[in-house]
Amino acid sequence: MQFGNFALPTYGFMAACGLIFGLMLIVHVGRRQGLDPDKLWNLGIIAILSGVLGAKILMLLLESSYYMAHPGEIFTLATFRAAGVWSGGFVLALVMCIWYMRSNDMPVLRTCDVFAPGLALGHAFGRVGCFAAGCCWGRETHVPWAVTFHNPLAAEIVGTPLGVPLHPTQLYEMIAELANCIFLVWLIKRKRFEGEIIGTYMIVYGVARYFIEFFRGDPGRGHFLGFMSDTQVIALCLVIGGGLLWMRRVPLQQPVPLKAG
Repeated sequence: MQFGNFALPTYGFMAACGLIFGLMLIVHVGRRQGLDPDKLWNLGIIAILSGVLGAKILMLLLESSYYMAHPGEIFTLATFRAAGVWSGGFVLALVMCIWYMRSNDMPVLRTCDVFAPGLALGHAFGRVGCFAAGCCWGRETHVPWAVTFHNPLAAEIVGTPLGVPLHPTQLYEMIAELANCIFLVWLIKRKRFEGEIIGTYMIVYGVARYFIEFFRGDPGRGHFLGFMSDTQVIALCLVIGGGLLWMRRVPLQQPVPLKAG
């Protein structure tokens, strides 16, 4: 986006919107669940920083052969601007957030339930940013809703194919996550056990991401046993993890209302 002499990258703007609105939703939902807003903000910052780091680390691991052959590329602007692999960000953020919650006596499953809708909303915003930047593109297709990129910067920075109709996989994921967010906000008012909301998030997102992977066309997908991408394996692990939370069905604890002031 250009405002006179001031340029604002759309990807960065949408990512920032996702972080802000996602955290606002988390704090709003958290108050109703009796959680300290200040701790939720702190936890959100930890989730953001560790999420960005984890996404970059997994991207480097999945493309290790390239970066080992070209180590100087690790510190280039293109690598810095790349979104990374979301699954890696989710895993590292989850580990760091659990550490913070245990260190601050926050109920882990209830806090994860509160974070789930905001996580889905933030991710939806981020995928709009991916679409604007041209990264995470889909395979060539000729469906009526195919998109074609023409900006040379997209090809230069993230390698987006130009002049080729592609599946808008970024928008597929945005729609899936936005629907997930709306459903989770509805569900949390009716939750029956601790961990139900984060478990549902993991199942819904894992299933959606598994099938969206079939339409992805960008490199670095990885291969597992020759028929699944590494990201699909992670998606299946999310589904299994969410399913285990549903099977465990930790008894619901009534939230303690926060004192005013």
